[in-house]
Amino acid sequence: MEFSSKLLENAVYEMSQLPGIGKRTALRLVLHLLKQPEERTELLAHALLKLKSEVNFCKNCHNISDTELCEICANPKRDETIVCVVEDIRDVMAIENTSQYNGLYHVLGGKISPMEGVGPQDLNIASLVNKVKNGVVKELILALSSTMEGDTTNFYIYKQLDGLEVTTSTIARGISVGDELEYADEVTLGRSIINRVPFESSIKAN
Repeated sequence: MEFSSKLLENAVYEMSQLPGIGKRTALRLVLHLLKQPEERTELLAHALLKLKSEVNFCKNCHNISDTELCEICANPKRDETIVCVVEDIRDVMAIENTSQYNGLYHVLGGKISPMEGVGPQDLNIASLVNKVKNGVVKELILALSSTMEGDTTNFYIYKQLDGLEVTTSTIARGISVGDELEYADEVTLGRSIINRVPFESSIKAN
């Protein structure tokens, strides 16, 4: 792709570094921004810089938050005895949109993936185990995607909890094998949460 402007080329290159954005899409977005009033572009740039410099992660669940404790963890109406374990904030948003879950969350920050160099030590697993050891949590819902990496992570967590008094369940396989949680429709995802099954049963099924 040839550019008549180095400034345009640099902007397209940086935009194309975003996931799912190829150079043609990046060019379209940059040209769109170029047509906008300067204050609109400044507002976008300011919002991104403010997000990067001021964003917090909830000290309890590791969800993205504006404060030390996210709104979900700070809500006294949520059931703190049930914790749903998810990969990232997109999964929290997907489950919240179902309106079928009233417990708390624990965001791992990824999945175990040796191919990508991601091990258990790179995820928020130790804090999850400590949370269970404190005795408040009665059930963990393992709600990772139905992929090899998701199943590996589920099984690793399950083994780490061996001997602890907590019920471990997993979402029902209403989610197609290989699908990411965030792409499931709200009805299917909601039913998968409601119809969750003991994790031991999911191991035997596989």
